[in-house]
Amino acid sequence: MADKQFTLEELKEFNGENGKPAYVAIDGVVYDVSDVEPWQGGKHHGNVAGKDLSDAIMQSPHKHSVLAKLNEVGKLAE
Repeated sequence: MADKQFTLEELKEFNGENGKPAYVAIDGVVYDVSDVEPWQGGKHHGNVAGKDLSDAIMQSPHKHSVLAKLNEVGKLAE
């Protein structure tokens, strides 16, 4: 599934609400944050799943260090 391409419109469907998985895009890579405790319900510190959060991650204290722990599920289509 890591070869799957997501448009921004398709990514919106993976918002973590109503039993849907929670996916976020960072620097063109789509990650599954569904099983990450702080992302339960598709929200984390004002950020919402189903979006490109490349800019937001630079504002976080952990920056890119957490990405290695996440499952990559695809790429963000340009």
